[in-house]
Amino acid sequence: MPEPLPETAPGPEALCLGEAMIMFAGGPGPLADVEVFRRSVGGAECNVAGGLAALGVPTGWLSRLGDDGFGQHVLRDLRARGVDVGGVELDAVRPTALYVKESHDGRSRMHYYRSGSAAAAMDEQFLQRPEVRDRLARARLVHTTGITAAISTTSADMLERLASEPREFLLSVDLNWRPALWRDKDPESLWRLLKAADIVLIGADEAEVFAGTRNPDELYERLGAKTLVVKDDAHTALVIEPGGRTEVPALSVEVVETVGAGDAFAAGFLAATLQGLPMVQRLRLGHLTAAAVLTAPEDHAPPPAAEVRERLLAATDEEWAATKVGPA
Repeated sequence: MPEPLPETAPGPEALCLGEAMIMFAGGPGPLADVEVFRRSVGGAECNVAGGLAALGVPTGWLSRLGDDGFGQHVLRDLRARGVDVGGVELDAVRPTALYVKESHDGRSRMHYYRSGSAAAAMDEQFLQRPEVRDRLARARLVHTTGITAAISTTSADMLERLASEPREFLLSVDLNWRPALWRDKDPESLWRLLKAADIVLIGADEAEVFAGTRNPDELYERLGAKTLVVKDDAHTALVIEPGGRTEVPALSVEVVETVGAGDAFAAGFLAATLQGLPMVQRLRLGHLTAAAVLTAPEDHAPPPAAEVRERLLAATDEEWAATKVGPA
């Protein structure tokens, strides 16, 4: 079991709550023919945690893992990326979840093996563990996603309690709509979570499936979040908040792989939010961190160098529009 932070430690500013998975990426071709796989760590919330830490935000990841080799690899990977994992609980019975990326005919397809995972056993009591409760009391921001609400009824109940109790931190929720996970579940709990959030991040395409509209103003009215971020694929990102609306176009990117780009955008936007940057720069940092992942084969990647970020955050609109990002 990871050692908890000492009581005198300030603790992470940001916490990400959700499932991590071991990802196996196969070479090109149908899954039945692939013999060698490359291992890495995936999962929306741990992707965001790693992205926040890479941007200099003290960050922790809260979850449960199997007490197995894959769970140990997740802990080692996140520690190496600067993420606090002292709030993680290990399960001697349930396993760490897996997924496999199949690359065939120029497209990627994900195969998930997460049923009965250790993370799916998270419940309201998980929040009462001293290692978790103390971190929540010190955090400025807690981030989660609709995936965590979907993996089990107990995890949905946990998030509902997190959202409904008095809190000092900002609650950020990325919809991350996965229809397969909700096939036999009522998404009403997810609606309640989104309405309770301070910041909601949502893709225009998934909003159309989930809410029946991609109109940002209609989404803002229905969700009632204080800050709504609507991402329109490779085109633009829009924020609506009580003070008005801000829109920033995406960068021109030579895309290698799209998986994980939304998590990277969330990390950039949330890091800039915690740093108190103007809204245009929050959206720009989201685009920059997403671009770094779009140009990498994995579902997470280091952000652009600090000097590049600073230059582009301060760029004119014309300079921003002329910027192109590639794997190099």
